Amino acid sequence: MNLLLIQAAKLSDTLIQDNLIISKNTQSEPIEKTLSIIDLITSGGLGGNLVMGALCILSFFAIYILIERYSSINKASKEDISFLKSIQNFVEAKDIEAAKTLCKNTNSPISRMIEKGVNRIDKPMTDISSAIENQGKLEVYKMENNLANLATISGAAPMIGFLGTVIGMIVAFHEMASAGGNIDVAMLSQGIYTAMVTTVAGLVVGIIAFISYNYLVSKVDKVVFMLEAKTIEFLDLLHHNE
Repeated sequence: MNLLLIQAAKLSDTLIQDNLIISKNTQSEPIEKTLSIIDLITSGGLGGNLVMGALCILSFFAIYILIERYSSINKASKEDISFLKSIQNFVEAKDIEAAKTLCKNTNSPISRMIEKGVNRIDKPMTDISSAIENQGKLEVYKMENNLANLATISGAAPMIGFLGTVIGMIVAFHEMASAGGNIDVAMLSQGIYTAMVTTVAGLVVGIIAFISYNYLVSKVDKVVFMLEAKTIEFLDLLHHNE
């Protein structure tokens, strides 16, 4: 009799443990809700989407300017030692036509500047220097093309982002006013999303444009210094061969 009672107790304990395990397994586990970048960008409603669209356009434009200007300035910064040496030999040999032909066949800022000087080689040094200087200003203007737009983006993007912040706050307070006393966090989420996301996006675009602008300006300054140095060498060459 006691053996039967012990077995019944063990069976009861086993059933209880199995029920506990099944109960734990059947309980709904908390589901982690993830938010993708696309959902984050488009979660700000119509006003937020308009602001984010404007920031996306500015970001693509800034990246395009960075790549295009970097390629152009990098090309202009390359020194052609053989070109300068050939010009020196032609000037010393009084072969001006060969020097002009070489300048026309070489596509670089320094060749176009020296060509202006070679074309006026029989003029006074002040005229030669002035012609080279004027051509140098044109070359610098070409290198700085679109840099002003990049600077504008660096300042405008954060302001557009802050505009989205203001729009988001207006939406949030409008929802609060419409709800009366029944304020729910869920109804404020769209306005808060708009405010936060547009602010971050505007700052990111502005920072990228600002860094790109200063980097390109520093490269232009290096090219200008190189052009000035080569121009002085050319003028000294003409002075010694007078």
